[in-house]
Amino acid sequence: MGTIIQVDDFPKARLPAYKLHIDFGEDIGIKKSSAQITKRYTKEDLVGKQIIAVVNFPPKQVGPFMSECLVTGFVGDDGDVVLAVPDAEVENGVKLA
Repeated sequence: MGTIIQVDDFPKARLPAYKLHIDFGEDIGIKKSSAQITKRYTKEDLVGKQIIAVVNFPPKQVGPFMSECLVTGFVGDDGDVVLAVPDAEVENGVKLA
């Protein structure tokens, strides 16, 4: 579980995307991720949002950006991504059970 603390545009991405900075708590720290979620979410919508992510994959180069975690979501029929989020606030860094 992590909380998005900063969102930046990612104009060099092949498809529209944001650069996310996500706080996963004291043990894991802050990690960066690229996410193609610009159709459904504004930068303002995302700051402070808790999300579910995979943090134990190796970092992946996405153009000029190093993505350190994978933000999870569901792809609808229209190709739009809906983020996987908790329905109540949870401590950052908590693992999915």
